[in-house]
Amino acid sequence: MAKVRGLLVWIASLAVLLLLPGLFDSVLSLSILNQMGITIIFALSYNMLLGQGGMLSFGHAVYFGLGGFMAVHSLNYIEAEVFSLPVILLPLIGGLFGLLFAVFIGSFSTRRAGTVFAMISLGIGEMIAACSLIFVGFFGGEEGISGDRTMAPEFFGFDFAQDLEVYYLIAGWVFVATLLMYLFSQTPAGRIANAVRDNPERAEFIGYSQRMVRFISFCGAGFFAGVAGGLFAINYEILTEENLNAITSGNVLLMTYIGGTGVFVGPIVGAVLLTLLQTVLSNYTELWQLYVGLLFVATVMFMPAGLTGVLMIHTVAWKNGRLRQLILPYITVGVPAFVLLCAIVGLLEMLQFYRHGVVGEHEMTLFFVSVDTSSVWPWIVTLLIAATAGYLVKALTPRLLSAWASANAPLERAKT
Repeated sequence: MAKVRGLLVWIASLAVLLLLPGLFDSVLSLSILNQMGITIIFALSYNMLLGQGGMLSFGHAVYFGLGGFMAVHSLNYIEAEVFSLPVILLPLIGGLFGLLFAVFIGSFSTRRAGTVFAMISLGIGEMIAACSLIFVGFFGGEEGISGDRTMAPEFFGFDFAQDLEVYYLIAGWVFVATLLMYLFSQTPAGRIANAVRDNPERAEFIGYSQRMVRFISFCGAGFFAGVAGGLFAINYEILTEENLNAITSGNVLLMTYIGGTGVFVGPIVGAVLLTLLQTVLSNYTELWQLYVGLLFVATVMFMPAGLTGVLMIHTVAWKNGRLRQLILPYITVGVPAFVLLCAIVGLLEMLQFYRHGVVGEHEMTLFFVSVDTSSVWPWIVTLLIAATAGYLVKALTPRLLSAWASANAPLERAKT
């Protein structure tokens, strides 16, 4: 029964990928979907390190960028008729190139874990980023390397000149790569990686090499990161130093952690959310990076298991049939919490407009309402709303905690 249910989930996922473009007919929507697909593979590859293997890396963008650069060079080689290869196989070249460097770097970096591994990854990431500005022949310097995907041979009549064709190429690789990474997590190698993550000494005691287990996960993560880099090269047709520096590594860390490292779909949720914040929210506010940082801090402080982890902790209440007991407490706390969040955002946006707006302009639109930032009243009203909502959240939280304890109590205790 479980296998049938799992098969249905994968079939439904494939159907969603195939039907999703029909819901969005704009070029911008397709561009966002393409970026989501790339970041999903990238985030899942990072989760092979952090979530499954317990390896915190600050340089995972190295394999993403190197795979992308090799894919762009392959495009140029195809255009120069050095060899012939369909575009659909270029992500595989990127993956193999990422795997090659993962084998080399992992041969010494996976000997240690924890802080030592994190510092090694940071050093390697900074070194490769610096090399991208030195070895201009391969990396192209500050201008990067560009290519033309339409110069490759057609694949069953498709030349991938249209964004829709590129979407289905990315969607196909997303499905295949996600399936392969999930299957890896179910293999003995993936299971023992979890054991090494949780208790490396005990795993060593029963006969498994910590280093070899980490090395296997590291190589797999490098391969799929290279695949994501190859898809990036196909989609954008250009790679620069930004694709392998610390900022890109930090972004994938945010995606994975915010989504949740303890659940396989966690990085997918994080990749979708962060992509929307970067592409959609950035069109409405200049403070979107601040909001991403606040979201990450809030996740670390209040949701260490990530967004998907918050959903998973409701499993006990759901199995006990008491999930409905949490609906009213969630609403009573959630409404003032949402109001508090809106008030904080309003204060930040007004402060941003007041300090950096056009000289002489004081009117701004905040939540579809015109606000005069030169007047003291909008500030006072927003502060009062924030204070009132904050007080209500603090006052109602104990009731929510009591309802939570009751909903998750063992059935035997509830009967007594």
